[in-house]
Amino acid sequence: MESESIASIGYNASRNELEIEFRQSGSVYRYFGVSAVEYIEFMAAESKGTYLNQVFKLREHRYIVVREVRQR
Repeated sequence: MESESIASIGYNASRNELEIEFRQSGSVYRYFGVSAVEYIEFMAAESKGTYLNQVFKLREHRYIVVREVRQR
């Protein structure tokens, strides 16, 4: 997967959880209640960062910050 803003994406289908690691900050977010269809659409997007900001985040999935890396 190539993305300027996203380092890695993981999906747990049995739990409907999507985990995203951001390239610049190193922070990791876990989103809950993400359907397999949503994950497939996300992975099919030409620009993962644009899709994340313009489509996925508007769905307002509950999330937690798994790892937060603070910039110095």
